Amino acid sequence: MILLYDPLLDMHFPDYGIQIPIRDRRSQAVLEYLQKKYPDKTTEVLNLKTAAELLEIPKNDRHIGREDLERVHSREYVSALFGEGLEAELIKTYELIDERGQPRRYRPDLASQSLTGLFSTILNQVWGTYLACRLALVQPDLCFYLGGGMHHARRDAGAGFCLVNDIVISARRLQAEGLVSSIWIIDLDAHKGDGTTELTSGDPSILTLSIHMASSWPLDAETLSRAVPGRAPLIPSDVELPISKDEQGSYVEQLGTGLKKLEVLSRKRLPDLAIVVDGADPYEKDELPSTSDLQLSLDTCVERDLLVYTFLRERHIPSAWLMAGGYGDRAWEPPASFLGALLDGQG
Repeated sequence: MILLYDPLLDMHFPDYGIQIPIRDRRSQAVLEYLQKKYPDKTTEVLNLKTAAELLEIPKNDRHIGREDLERVHSREYVSALFGEGLEAELIKTYELIDERGQPRRYRPDLASQSLTGLFSTILNQVWGTYLACRLALVQPDLCFYLGGGMHHARRDAGAGFCLVNDIVISARRLQAEGLVSSIWIIDLDAHKGDGTTELTSGDPSILTLSIHMASSWPLDAETLSRAVPGRAPLIPSDVELPISKDEQGSYVEQLGTGLKKLEVLSRKRLPDLAIVVDGADPYEKDELPSTSDLQLSLDTCVERDLLVYTFLRERHIPSAWLMAGGYGDRAWEPPASFLGALLDGQG
């Protein structure tokens, strides 16, 4: 097992005046838990530089550039991000201004850095996802990246705190480099992976599974009333698993059935890589209000992850895991407990 973590990837949202319950210490808390509970078990932790060196990536290729984004997002949107439109796109993505033009979860008076300075960190986050995928391809067990998972970003816009879609950007770069042909994206976040689905719809080389809340954002009535046909969030994943409040007891069972459907859709041709969007926000201790429709216990979160891990391992499918959504002071617990279970020999 390889862990990918770099302090340079921490967003530090309050520094930009953004008031959302994403804790910078989530990644560090996972590492501290593992180091304290398993002092005698070796878990390799790589940062961005050491990962790139291990993979022998040429120094002039160690970045995410415009060409990577343009494989996925529209040229007009990418131009806005690299130009004068960046601040406006960030404001829309993080929903910092409400319908009346008033700040929402935004205190620019408390900011110590320019809002546009966030973009370089976001690009580094994408680079981390790409590196995690590369690492997964060259070692026998999973690579778990303590970052990434921006699954709401769409072809021509950011959404749901996701400015660009690191998952599909990484997948398309791997395909362009000839390193992989087919990919599964298994999305376990509480919210539907709608941007990922929009960006991969109709392409059999990337199959998607999303298990998510059935009626909360982006599938709430207000959002759906503004949705455009043929765009996110109306496009179904290849395997779509909406879970209502009264179905939570069958969550793991439905996920298991969905994984088998994914395999059937592949017509027994296993993918070269699986990217697992391992959101912790279905956890019952999550603090984001829009995740309240899914309240899984810690044990169920671990059972969920072990199910996916075992399913992929038994089929010898390399897997890159992204930490994805998770909000509040307890958001570190599901990924830490899952990785601890692997060190205990479960799965």
